[in-house]
Amino acid sequence: MYKVERKTIIESVKGMLLESVKTLDKEVLDAFENARENERNPLAKNILDKILENHEIANSKDIPLCQDTGIVVCFLEIGRELYFDYDLDEAINVGVSQAYIEGYLRKSIVRHPLNRINTMDNTPAVIHHEFIPGNKLIIHIAPKGGGSENMSTLKMLSPSEGREGLIQFVLDTITKGGGRPCPPLIVGVGIGGNFEKCAWLAKKAILRPLGDVTENPVDRELEIELMERINKLDVGPMGLGGDATCIGVKVNSFPCHIASLPVAVNLQCHSARKSEVTLIGKEINHTNN
Repeated sequence: MYKVERKTIIESVKGMLLESVKTLDKEVLDAFENARENERNPLAKNILDKILENHEIANSKDIPLCQDTGIVVCFLEIGRELYFDYDLDEAINVGVSQAYIEGYLRKSIVRHPLNRINTMDNTPAVIHHEFIPGNKLIIHIAPKGGGSENMSTLKMLSPSEGREGLIQFVLDTITKGGGRPCPPLIVGVGIGGNFEKCAWLAKKAILRPLGDVTENPVDRELEIELMERINKLDVGPMGLGGDATCIGVKVNSFPCHIASLPVAVNLQCHSARKSEVTLIGKEINHTNN
């Protein structure tokens, strides 16, 4: 039996958030550099310059990339050999609270969707749990902006609409969103499961590394075709036209009912903030008193 200390989780989450709000993964920056190099639209090229400049300023001045420091989304992969004598979700939320208060980050969470009273520390986070073999706790965390989230969509397609209907739904989502989700985007697509499962798949998809290759050949072909067709829409950086509407498309799929074809599209803005840490549990001696 193994244990990860509550203090370790709190400090890890706090540090991950404080770092992720001001910096992007190198692969994301490389994608923007490549997009800028190949962009044919002068205005779009200038916007990509500003996005890269904004990243440099955020890093050098230790300030957030965007004023919207998001709702915190957390995917936990929990080793089955781990033992917790505390509330894991509570520890995650303490880390979130400390990061947003001590880091002077914008508090964007309201207690109830209708009364709109701010919680004043950006909690609670949206937390998802999975169990994995072993004694590791893997924390994936992302401060997800409201603009791109608002343009994300879900639809229960008819199976008869098939692959082309799915593709058209994704393209319609991008076109309708225009500049509001702040492109260039990372597009997460969830296919299958049921109503809530496909949304979970789409959200998890945007946390995948840009350079990874899915093992499912059907999903991989979709990723390639969607990337090409999205970047022909002429939405472009910030919706003002251009070649670079998205820098990545990630498709996750799951088996579904014979009468359904659930599809969700989760959009990630160009401030594609995320972080991941793996914590190794320490062996403990557990005795009954």
